[in-house]
Amino acid sequence: MSPTGNAASPLPPPTPALRRAEQRAADAVGDLVELWGFKRQMGRVWTVLFLSERPLTATEACERLGISTGLLSMTLADLRALGAVRTVNLPGDRRDHYEAETQVWRMVLRVLASRERGALDGALQAFERAIEETRSAMVDADPSVRAAGRFSAGRLGRLAGHTRGAGALLRLLTETIASRHRK
Repeated sequence: MSPTGNAASPLPPPTPALRRAEQRAADAVGDLVELWGFKRQMGRVWTVLFLSERPLTATEACERLGISTGLLSMTLADLRALGAVRTVNLPGDRRDHYEAETQVWRMVLRVLASRERGALDGALQAFERAIEETRSAMVDADPSVRAAGRFSAGRLGRLAGHTRGAGALLRLLTETIASRHRK
């Protein structure tokens, strides 16, 4: 809701200093999320929505970011899939409005629980299949092939063990953070 109570009233134009600060923050978050393997625009769009006093329309978000509606639409779809942004309807306005998840740790946990957990599970399955294939290749093989297979299976077993450890650490981290933020 805007300070006047009218959800659809336009925001006052930001001063040049506020616009620069918003862009600086958006670029910084964009750089961080790009480092973590996400698209830079995801961080920029989320930041502008996070810093907004009220949910923004697509037109408002595009104006503040200086991007096309097509790029915004694709980016919003990615952010909604991660639970980082949601679509809201404001009384008296038929346009979609968008707002950022403001509980940053909740959002981080959601991403960790889905993306990183999925990646670890996929890697573990691949290592376990590779171990099985290596052991199969050792049956009825000459001694040098068996020796190479044992070595390879041992190293693959270490990778699988490290991956299980990373999964346990991820679970511990997400559960610890979640329990601290429930209080």
